[in-house]
Amino acid sequence: MTTADLRSKAPSLIAHQDAPPSPSRRKARLREGLVQWAFLVPAIVYIVLFFGYPIVKNILMGFQDYSTSTFFTGVAPWVGIQNYVTVISSDLFSTTLINTGLFTVGSIVGQFVIGMALALFFRNKFPLNNVLRSLLLMPWLLPLIASSAVWKWILDQDSGVLNQTLLFLHLTPAAVPWLASPNVALLSVVIVNIWLGIPFNVTILYSGLQDIPEELYEAGSLDGATGWKAFRHITWPNLRPVVTVVLVLGVVYTLKVLDIILGLTGGGPANSTETLATNSYQRSFVDFSFGQGAAVSNILIVISLIFALIYLATNRRAVDD
Repeated sequence: MTTADLRSKAPSLIAHQDAPPSPSRRKARLREGLVQWAFLVPAIVYIVLFFGYPIVKNILMGFQDYSTSTFFTGVAPWVGIQNYVTVISSDLFSTTLINTGLFTVGSIVGQFVIGMALALFFRNKFPLNNVLRSLLLMPWLLPLIASSAVWKWILDQDSGVLNQTLLFLHLTPAAVPWLASPNVALLSVVIVNIWLGIPFNVTILYSGLQDIPEELYEAGSLDGATGWKAFRHITWPNLRPVVTVVLVLGVVYTLKVLDIILGLTGGGPANSTETLATNSYQRSFVDFSFGQGAAVSNILIVISLIFALIYLATNRRAVDD
């Protein structure tokens, strides 16, 4: 077909495109749109009911005097920001904020360093590699409250296996009060949370390592990039998007850890392991000041939301790359 023929047919083609769709085509488009909404509506309803409503309700409770009497009368007076003023001005708030920061940073650093070391170790091929990696998932399979009960026995000052071992090996002159002393209770809780988070870090980091082509290491070895140099110039740059996702998700998960702290120390001794999550639980379900508990939860939601936004931005950037 020549250029002259195309030019002669162009007006008719344009007119055909501008013509209104036929009734059958409109019905087909309408049917397609209905099918799309049929798939979307259940997901939207689920998100609104199970995610949207609890968050909105919690935000509203933070501005109300919500107590046990509200369950019978249905009356929750509006108090504005009074709950937030009470929470932030309390002597315990700074302690919970510092404990939350120390608990989160300590847990994330420990989980990531050990998780990265194990992921690199399992990248090597050796017998029973898959079996050992499967056993690493055991902490995930156990209920958190069961894990905390086991660790409470391990860390018991008088009969715990850890103190018995340390005393037997003469590594400590006396039994260490792992959960009873304000000086080491937070460290003990961090150690247990590191143990819980290692499987997640190993799984994600190991998957990321599998995506790095072997050809890069072979080419790097020709230039002398082996060992630490290979990790610095090949592994780390290629693994950086995965590392960012692991760290951000780890922070979000760690900020809201509640079960393991309640199971081990209940926030004590002397509030040394009290975090924002346990403080919210204490105000809501022990003191029955649901409004103040909701206010602490909302502060925690804002902190988590910041890291969630960082995760979404990082994830989008990784997809674009």
